[in-house]
Amino acid sequence: MTPVLLTDIERAVRSSWGADTCTPDHRPHWNAGNPARDQCGVTALVLHDLLGGELLRGEVLVAGERVDFHWWNRLADGLEVDLTREQFAPHEHVTEGVAVPRPARIVRLGEEYELLRDRVREQLEGQRQGPGSAR
Repeated sequence: MTPVLLTDIERAVRSSWGADTCTPDHRPHWNAGNPARDQCGVTALVLHDLLGGELLRGEVLVAGERVDFHWWNRLADGLEVDLTREQFAPHEHVTEGVAVPRPARIVRLGEEYELLRDRVREQLEGQRQGPGSAR
């Protein structure tokens, strides 16, 4: 069996994003030129499933006003992993993250999370089995 690396997880996540996994409000504006846009919450949850650690949440500020929240991960060894940081324009600033408990139930974005989770799992399973393996 082939080991799964963080680079494998990143590749699986990035190739699994789509309009159907971002926040519904952004869905009509989603484009492949900035596929990470509004994927942070579901991406952080999927990484938490796979790697554990903590969920981090920061505020997104524009001209000093909070316009949204941004989510990413801190692994057990302290490494912060943010696969969606590039979504932000230069005028958008993210504050330092604070650890927040994982929700017991994913209500907001539950369908989007499950869709991304399943796509990523499927890709990682294929990688674990290696090329030419029968399923």
